[in-house]
Amino acid sequence: MDERLRPFDLGSTQWYVLWHLVNNGPSVQRDLGRALELERATLSGIIATLVRKDLVAQTANGGDQRQRLLTLTAAGEALWRKLPDLSFIHDAAFGGIDEADLATTIRVLKSATEQLQALLRKD
Repeated sequence: MDERLRPFDLGSTQWYVLWHLVNNGPSVQRDLGRALELERATLSGIIATLVRKDLVAQTANGGDQRQRLLTLTAAGEALWRKLPDLSFIHDAAFGGIDEADLATTIRVLKSATEQLQALLRKD
């Protein structure tokens, strides 16, 4: 993935942020961090880079100046249209695996992740 994105000066996590904004529209930064399961500091660095590259706009969200709304810029939309199709990764990793098995695996891993996150919140 990184090899395919390198000519566009993007890393896989930056791509994931752009993917989320393309597919889900503008997002509050805090909510995006939760959706992508990224630490606040990690996401802040990624967003700062995308803002510096003029791919994402970061503005105050309504009355709460602490909340930042993230939107794709025109340059971000133009870049997204130029990016290569990365569906080959999914096909290479999961091609030929029964859909029911994949659904079970996703459900189990999601449950395990939620349990670990709950454990970390207790500390």
